[in-house]
Amino acid sequence: MKIIEFSELGDPAKVLKLKEQPSQPPAAGEVRVKIVATPIHPANLLQIAGQYAGSPDLPSVPGGEGFAEVLEVGEGVTHLAPGQNVLLAGAGGSWRDEMTAPASAFIPAPAGDPEQLSMIAVNPLTAHLLLSRFKDLKEGDWIIQSAANSAVGELVVQLAARRGIRTVNVVRRENLIPALKSLGADVVLTDGPDLAERARAATGGAAILLGFDSVAGETFERLVGTLAYGATIVSYGVLSGQMPQLNLATVIANDINVRGFWLAKWYETASPDDRQAAFGTLMPLVAGGQIKTRIDSRFPLEEIADAVTRAAQGGRDGKVLLTPHAS
Repeated sequence: MKIIEFSELGDPAKVLKLKEQPSQPPAAGEVRVKIVATPIHPANLLQIAGQYAGSPDLPSVPGGEGFAEVLEVGEGVTHLAPGQNVLLAGAGGSWRDEMTAPASAFIPAPAGDPEQLSMIAVNPLTAHLLLSRFKDLKEGDWIIQSAANSAVGELVVQLAARRGIRTVNVVRRENLIPALKSLGADVVLTDGPDLAERARAATGGAAILLGFDSVAGETFERLVGTLAYGATIVSYGVLSGQMPQLNLATVIANDINVRGFWLAKWYETASPDDRQAAFGTLMPLVAGGQIKTRIDSRFPLEEIADAVTRAAQGGRDGKVLLTPHAS
């Protein structure tokens, strides 16, 4: 089997290497699968570069989700069978052409687009949990988010629109506005010092109850300034690389709740019922094409340097996928 591996931290285009290893037959309770598609996320690149929470044990194979076909099952595995399609959920190291792991790391996949389903376990799940864990949102409620043109941001727009939740979406460039509007965004604003005033004008002074930020720095501070009394802001990323200067006067006066969210920790702590409920909500939507993630390009494992270079570039039109078995 072919794997993508790194033995030192650094520039992903330089430290990632394609290697070959013998296939690993499944032991009792394990399953061997063929990887069909697996995405490249910003968090993957940050971890390879040594700029992400927690350092991996080296050598390491990146990747955390994907779509696969079962090749072989070990003794005692009864809920999966050869030829069945599965999703990788909780099995790290997906940047390879096949994988052997405990059967619990795979979820039976519904019929649907393999590429869209390959991305369900990170970005759609993050968007769903952001909308469901921190406030009991009702139809007509307003939320605000930064980096609205990101994969998570676009999925928040789509999921919120389905529930009648209204969104203020903050971006850096005006040319991003039409695409977000087409997905169901109510308001799209460019970031800037007067963000709070423009948000109030655009919403008619409506109370913004919940904010999501993955940029940090000044953007986080501005989002706090748009929120209503008793609102919550959730930080789930630091794309700017800058820590915010939190205005405690605003936080205290408006009773703002500041929360953090890290999907990896949710996977560690979520109960089986929590996981089943989350995936049960998302699978029909992704499989049925009701929510989608844009795909920029696809690369074989042999072109890993080009793949991660493209994934790191600004102005991409969606996600970069590794497709090990594409012809």
